[in-house]
Amino acid sequence: MTEHRSPGAGARKRAWLATLALMPAMLQCAASAQNAPEAVAVPLPPMGWSSWNSFSNTVDSAVIESQAKAMVATGMKKAGYRYINIDEGWWLGKRDAQGNIVVDPKAWPAIAPRERDGDMANIVRYIHGLGLKAGIYTDAGADGCGTFSPDLGPGYPHEGSEGHYEQDFLQFARWGFDYVKVDWCGGAKEKLDPAVQYAEIARAIARAAEATGHRLYFSICNWGVNSPWTWAPGIGGAPADIWRVSGDIVAPIVANTKNADRKASFDGMLKNFDQGIHPQAQHTGFYNDPDMMVLGMPGLDDAQNRVHMSLWAMSGAPLIVGADLAKLGDATLVTLTNAEVISVDQDALGLQAVKVAEPAAGLEVWSKILSRPGERAVLLLNRTGSAASITVRWGQLGLDGSAAAHATNLWSGKDLGELKDSFTATVPATGAVMLRVHGSETRPVAYKPSGTASPGEMKRVARFTSVASRFHYAPIQIVYRNPDKTIRWAELRVNGQTATRIAFPPTGNGGGAVWIQALFDRDGPNNMLEFSPAESPAPEIQSIAVE
Repeated sequence: MTEHRSPGAGARKRAWLATLALMPAMLQCAASAQNAPEAVAVPLPPMGWSSWNSFSNTVDSAVIESQAKAMVATGMKKAGYRYINIDEGWWLGKRDAQGNIVVDPKAWPAIAPRERDGDMANIVRYIHGLGLKAGIYTDAGADGCGTFSPDLGPGYPHEGSEGHYEQDFLQFARWGFDYVKVDWCGGAKEKLDPAVQYAEIARAIARAAEATGHRLYFSICNWGVNSPWTWAPGIGGAPADIWRVSGDIVAPIVANTKNADRKASFDGMLKNFDQGIHPQAQHTGFYNDPDMMVLGMPGLDDAQNRVHMSLWAMSGAPLIVGADLAKLGDATLVTLTNAEVISVDQDALGLQAVKVAEPAAGLEVWSKILSRPGERAVLLLNRTGSAASITVRWGQLGLDGSAAAHATNLWSGKDLGELKDSFTATVPATGAVMLRVHGSETRPVAYKPSGTASPGEMKRVARFTSVASRFHYAPIQIVYRNPDKTIRWAELRVNGQTATRIAFPPTGNGGGAVWIQALFDRDGPNNMLEFSPAESPAPEIQSIAVE
């Protein structure tokens, strides 16, 4: 790779608050540069491991213990990975006379004295004992997604939680799990409405948290059916923290072979990345999920693994590894634990990258706004079969294009110095160059509401008219007040488009700010943004600032 410098000078809602306490990442947004209030702490994208890609539905206690130990031994825990998620196959759909889940005692035996076989609390205690968090899996329908069972034949009948939502999520919380992934195979089979089912699940999770004081991080996995990015945040009056936007990158195992090697596809990974780009939905604390990573699995070389990691970091996606942690090579571990790249994924603004330029077919420039004012993560992506030169100009990033900016290559660690107005790199075929750029922030335009359509605290609608932006996706800082001790919710419509639901955490007596990226479909200054209450009471939207 050759780099060229341009010349230049030197409760349901209370439960969410419990999550904030457990994940105290302060949102240090660009508010300080724009004289806006400080924003509040929000959960960052989860980092961890899931059993599905490498073990399909052959998972048991021995598998989970080995992966948890490997997460610590490889240094991944130190790099920020925390979750050990047990995916499908941990139970075979059997319940007792009271409807409680019955777990195979041979697959989940006691680990320590005074424990009893078949109690999932055992493996949770083991995972917690290593300083990690534990995740569990179920389906929104009556059936699961299982591909085989020697005893039961194809599929695991009744491996889902439909009809047992209250019972199952309370059980998960009592066992001590921290995270739950809820799949959609049974829901799809029954042709259920995902928004309805997942709202019921969100309420069940919130009630389980109220009963136990322990909230489950909620991962919706309905593969993007019915556009969950438009309704998942705040569904059922309680948060769905992440939502799948696509199908699986890797197909499931279809034979009775434990630990079978399944090959990942670079093109398949790129497809999931593309399907996961919904910048208008992702905002502080709530994230699109393009599926667990295939990084480190057969099928991708080291350079492609770095591209994969770069794309997920630019997306602000959950960094959930699907490869067998006990078999990771040194180069893969270096990629997974690159602190600078991880920091891009974990940036507190929580925004997603947008494509800001495509100088030729397959040659792309992606930009992600970071929490430090004037800072951007940039990816020069070459999807073609030949090396090519790609240029990023600072003006494309929303920075002052006439001022110099400082750039660093995040994979090589090379300081590129002060660059006048652009940077050009020769990017290998199917490769990428990832940068952190720090330049001069352009001054955003501030707007006050043009009026309140429905007066009163309970039915507040804030409209902003004649809003202009020079970008298709424009970053918007929303300054608001929420004096409650619980989240308030509002829905944003831009020019009458489909609404996006936004969370507004408590601010106390002061004000706060959240960020989101709005999709503008009109050129010029005639855009209208409308914030309407998703439920009562609504947040007090005081102003917006648009790039």
